[in-house]
Amino acid sequence: MYPWAMESSARRRTIPVNIGGVTVGGSAPIVVQSMTNTDTADIESTVAQVAALARAGSDLVRITVDRDEAAAAVPHIRDRLDARGVDVPLIGDFHYNGHTLLAEHPACAEALAKYRINPGNVGFKDKRDRQFSAIIDIAIRNDKPVRIGVNWGSLDQDLLTRLMDENAKLPAPKDARAVMHEAITQSALLSAERAIELGLGPDKIVLSAKVSAVQDLIQVYAMLAARSDLALHLGLTEAGMGSKGIVASSAALAVLLQQGIGDTIRISLTPEPKGDRTLEVKVAQELLQSMGFRSFVPLVAACPGCGRTTSTTFQELARDIQDFIRDSMPEWKRRYPGVETLTVAVMGCIVNGPGESKHADIGISLPGTGEAPAAPVFIDGKKAVTLRGPGAADEFKQMVLDYIERRYGQVGRSRTAAE
Repeated sequence: MYPWAMESSARRRTIPVNIGGVTVGGSAPIVVQSMTNTDTADIESTVAQVAALARAGSDLVRITVDRDEAAAAVPHIRDRLDARGVDVPLIGDFHYNGHTLLAEHPACAEALAKYRINPGNVGFKDKRDRQFSAIIDIAIRNDKPVRIGVNWGSLDQDLLTRLMDENAKLPAPKDARAVMHEAITQSALLSAERAIELGLGPDKIVLSAKVSAVQDLIQVYAMLAARSDLALHLGLTEAGMGSKGIVASSAALAVLLQQGIGDTIRISLTPEPKGDRTLEVKVAQELLQSMGFRSFVPLVAACPGCGRTTSTTFQELARDIQDFIRDSMPEWKRRYPGVETLTVAVMGCIVNGPGESKHADIGISLPGTGEAPAAPVFIDGKKAVTLRGPGAADEFKQMVLDYIERRYGQVGRSRTAAE
């Protein structure tokens, strides 16, 4: 973690919540979570995707629990994950019928580490408090935390209508967007107050308030943070696909995180058809690591390329090393404690190459167009060797591995011996 990251943001201290052994809030690191898009009733597919998300680094994984077949599958999913050594906590996502499913499937209620409910669709009219209360009662009996997740697509219409009517009577009415912000904020806070009245402790509550516009999200979470010390989950809903979703989510969450707001995050990307669901985990990790809040994998710095770098060698080497690092991290976490803080530089010419390489733990400056066919390698800020010839890229990869073993391997061996 960069020292200035906390100094500049003065992270807001919230009430810590234990979710299946993972702490959210308080002084705990910001947590990454994700969500499956499988049919939860399909046990094998769901287990496979949860395991993939966990391997990618998701600290928490949410699954849809929408009907009896899904609820019945949850304990079997938990058992199979445990058998595979995947201990990531599971969060159940409930809408409309959560009170019924949790009551009729007690094994599901027990297997989940947290329940996520939406006050906008937990019930309507006279059923709302009764059904909300039923879920909270089950959470209390099972000692489970609850995320009260407001979404502007299913906002409590009674609350919104009342606030709109009150606003219309003011001498200087606010615009409709400001009233919506207030309705979203009040929906979360009033629901949390009711849960506490029913006996659920503040250390069992996480709040979220998701909208799909960046500026709206920033405003709503600023209001929530100013009015409550409950843990907050951040996420831009309906962010979109590809670069649009990544940019929009990063823009919104980065502003909030830098203000010290947010205890857990999800990057809600629309996947490409048959796309890799773990992309949302990687983006969340890269956001936190880029801002200096957490370290997940060694950083590979590479220049963008220009007319001086017509060779694709540095691009291919940067890609190969980055892919190799990601693929190796599950094993490296066990063997090389602290390796996630490693920095590697792969530069393409003499302009910034040597300087950038010196700033990294280990870096190489490959020859650009018209430069001598030599590639100096810098280790811990000092020139170590100059590589030449067609095998330079492979030699550098081996040097990276040797550096990791030399710097981090002893820590791993000492810990293993102590155990």
